Amino acid sequence: MARVTGIGGVFFRSNDPAALAAWYHEHLGIDPVSETGAWTQAAGPTVFAPFSQGTDYFGDPAQQFMINFRVDDLKALTAQLEAAGITVETREEWDMPEIGTFARIHDPDGNPIELWQPADGI
Repeated sequence: MARVTGIGGVFFRSNDPAALAAWYHEHLGIDPVSETGAWTQAAGPTVFAPFSQGTDYFGDPAQQFMINFRVDDLKALTAQLEAAGITVETREEWDMPEIGTFARIHDPDGNPIELWQPADGI
């Protein structure tokens, strides 16, 4: 059976797409799409998980999606983000030894972003 092999892109609206793309590049290292290519991810698992309409996991009930980015060093990235004035939220209940550690930020448009450092072996 033919199947999807991964996420090819994440697309969403913004009042200032160029500024938002620059923010993602500056703070998270995600290369914007250009004539020379696009951001290339590291290989690894991707979770595809619809949530119920009533979930509070994303925060604001008006938010219809949340991006989860795999990161290589959550503590270092968290320190960089906080030094740049970006609020980072962590909760003990988000950390799962068998899956990894998590933190949450929001981009300038208010979109929730989950940062995930996978546990060893994932």
